[in-house]
Amino acid sequence: MKLQFLMEYTADLQRPLRFAGDGPFGTRGLAVVTGGSFEGPRLKGTIWAGGGDWLLREPDGTGRLDVRITLETDDGALIYVQYYGVARPEGDSPAASPGETSEYGDMYFMTTPRFETGDERYTWLNGLVCVGEGKRAERGVAYRVYSLEND
Repeated sequence: MKLQFLMEYTADLQRPLRFAGDGPFGTRGLAVVTGGSFEGPRLKGTIWAGGGDWLLREPDGTGRLDVRITLETDDGALIYVQYYGVARPEGDSPAASPGETSEYGDMYFMTTPRFETGDERYTWLNGLVCVGEGKRAERGVAYRVYSLEND
């Protein structure tokens, strides 16, 4: 098995993040996506406003991601993306605070994106198994996404 680079994207998030308060599994929040962009070898475009991350923040600072966004390619195709993931501080890396940035690898920030589209130019995305690594960006978050391929 090998990783094949698919794309990198940056999602802008509304500030401040909204939290519903402490619940039985942690603190539930919503990070509203206000836009963004993506680019890879086979696709490029923008991220629609209106998606979001229904984040669950655990007492130790670990974030359980539950994200849904819509991509629009530069040639007009719409692609639905849903992913789950984990964002966990490691070592001296602090828990995420609004406006803080990080680099890839500074913390455990991993996702499992799944793509859906009916546009025939991009249906190849529907059958991919993907993983991503994230980082905190100035206006939100950024991810590198890879598909899993046979050797």
